[in-house]
Amino acid sequence: MRRKHFFLLILTMLIIWIGYRGYRISTTRSHSPADTVSYSNNDFNLNVTYSRPYKNGREIFGEAKDRSWLPKGKAWTNLFKLITGLPRTTGALVPNGKYWRLGANDATEISFNRKINFVGNEIEAGTYRMYAVPNHDSWQIILNSETGQFGYYEPDHQYDVLEVEVPVEIVSETIEQFTIAFDGDSKDIYMLIAWDNLQIQIPLHFNPS
Repeated sequence: MRRKHFFLLILTMLIIWIGYRGYRISTTRSHSPADTVSYSNNDFNLNVTYSRPYKNGREIFGEAKDRSWLPKGKAWTNLFKLITGLPRTTGALVPNGKYWRLGANDATEISFNRKINFVGNEIEAGTYRMYAVPNHDSWQIILNSETGQFGYYEPDHQYDVLEVEVPVEIVSETIEQFTIAFDGDSKDIYMLIAWDNLQIQIPLHFNPS
């Protein structure tokens, strides 16, 4: 009898867990809504498509520690993520020195219809996956030619086409929702990326027609 009650308890807990995980997976996009930010000047068009997670009281940027009891390897990391919905690290949501998709859900993508100068580097018109490796004083911003991907997994780095480094700025007011925006004049633009109490500015330049 006790064995039967124990089995029913385990089965009930399993059903509850499956229901909870199904709910979390099915509603994840509503927690980090998709958005597109655009800049246009005559025949020049620039767009960034990304998802916008909220801070929700979490520590966003900084150090993170690996769960030492969790076996190493991508398969174990993905299995743990599937079961618990948690990363294999504790601490900051976006750890220093680690890949970040610049948002949530699908990979962030940037597109422009004319050649531009991206932090001093010329890059051809097109659509690119854009991701970051944040650090304390500066971030690496990378453009990758493999598009249409889910952003949780790191990209295939053989398709990286550009890597630049930009300084980090501290802002006085907490930014609750992750934000990408544009600011600039007729030919010089800054792409602003901000969340929590940090911001970076990426200088862009195009030749007006």
